[in-house]
Amino acid sequence: MSWDLSPRLLRAFVAVAEELHFTRAAARLYVAQQALSRDIRSLERELEVVLFVRSTRQVALTAEGERLLPYARRVLAAHEELAAAFGRGAAPQERPLAVDVAAPVSTGERVLEAARDAAPGIEFVARYYSGLTASAADILAGRIDVSFGRAAGLPRETLAGLEHELVRYEHVAVLLPEQHGAAGPREVPLAALEGETLYAGAGNPDTAEWTSYARALFAGRGIQLAAPFPKIEGEREFRRVVRAKGWSVLATEVFIGMEGMVLSPLTDPVPLSPVSMVWRRGLRHPGLAALREAARELGDAGGWLRRPPGSWLPSPDEALHR
Repeated sequence: MSWDLSPRLLRAFVAVAEELHFTRAAARLYVAQQALSRDIRSLERELEVVLFVRSTRQVALTAEGERLLPYARRVLAAHEELAAAFGRGAAPQERPLAVDVAAPVSTGERVLEAARDAAPGIEFVARYYSGLTASAADILAGRIDVSFGRAAGLPRETLAGLEHELVRYEHVAVLLPEQHGAAGPREVPLAALEGETLYAGAGNPDTAEWTSYARALFAGRGIQLAAPFPKIEGEREFRRVVRAKGWSVLATEVFIGMEGMVLSPLTDPVPLSPVSMVWRRGLRHPGLAALREAARELGDAGGWLRRPPGSWLPSPDEALHR
């Protein structure tokens, strides 16, 4: 019997096999879920096997599905190689890559600009989310492709659907009013903040990974987390609320400037905030390769992945990045 399997059917199979979720797989392929299900059924009929066990709660590969997966990946890789050799890029690779950089002043913004300079033929579209918790959900839903932030702060089930690469260890800092006794251009020992209350995004569900970092850093040091406050939209509103509340703010060395406030790095120990690039598992796009290469070059030039003596990370971050 001769087969004439469409790469589309194999691409649908691999997406579902990697996501184990039809909605996420459909978003990843930019197709309707009904069309994806139809392609899976067509492939199962063609091969005369059942590839997935489906229930209302989960999707799992059958033994035949497990057996097919490595073959399907090799066929698709060969198909992409052939297309590239004859100048026929796959359609998903030609679309713009949506990249969340969190803020105009950020490590992600620097990586994006470097990638744009290195690969002018690729279209990158910037997005500005306030936290990785929010952007990771949109990556899994297919609304954006890449983001930056603290990967260890994401729920385990969210991280399972993502790939990630450590880009930088940002030094954690504190934003203090100029009149504060510890404010100044020099480093501020953590012990000098005992009895202080710092804002770290509590109450904003989009930045839950940063609030959990702050809790770990403050534990046992006599530093309090500011009471939950609703999500603040935009830099202008952030500056207004900080002034109105009289907050001191936990931040990193890469942060917006604020008139009347001083950003000072923390020390004794030196807390570091790991910034990872994260993307949907299985994503293939030349823009992703350009971003990863730009991040590595910036990291090598700036020593982004060097940990200074006496540095500190929360235990989940130590485990993830060891």
